[in-house]
Amino acid sequence: MAEDFDPAALDLAALIECRADVPAYNGFALWLAGEPGAAERLGWKEVASGNPFLREYELPTRIRVFGRETASIVFTATGPMAVLDDVFAPDLAQALGVTAQISTPEKFLGEKVVVESSEEADGMTFATRIALNVSTVESHPGKTLAGCSYTLDVK
Repeated sequence: MAEDFDPAALDLAALIECRADVPAYNGFALWLAGEPGAAERLGWKEVASGNPFLREYELPTRIRVFGRETASIVFTATGPMAVLDDVFAPDLAQALGVTAQISTPEKFLGEKVVVESSEEADGMTFATRIALNVSTVESHPGKTLAGCSYTLDVK
């Protein structure tokens, strides 16, 4: 998948907003992780996230996601998220139809399943799950993270 990825075709907003499929995300993620200098080719600058579970990048130009602009993104283990200023996580979640799993003054975590399916082939089951997430994290005070998680489980 990674060798088929064309960086010129990257639609980062589509990946963040869950408008891509798992193969498209995986191809990009494998390319980004495995191609030497990939982030630099995109003009991205990696910055310290202060969180061992997030890899953060500053973008060369702002992108528009969820009706807002940002120049900062993070990657979780399963997908990209925009780092948004000046938006209250519960309000954004409500606007996006995301259900809160945790909603306290200290922490917000919500999810909306966009795709959940499974296929059987060659005696294996391939389970696909794409979910839109809205959250806050201690490492990014005053910020809201919003983005997509892409998972493919083979059983």
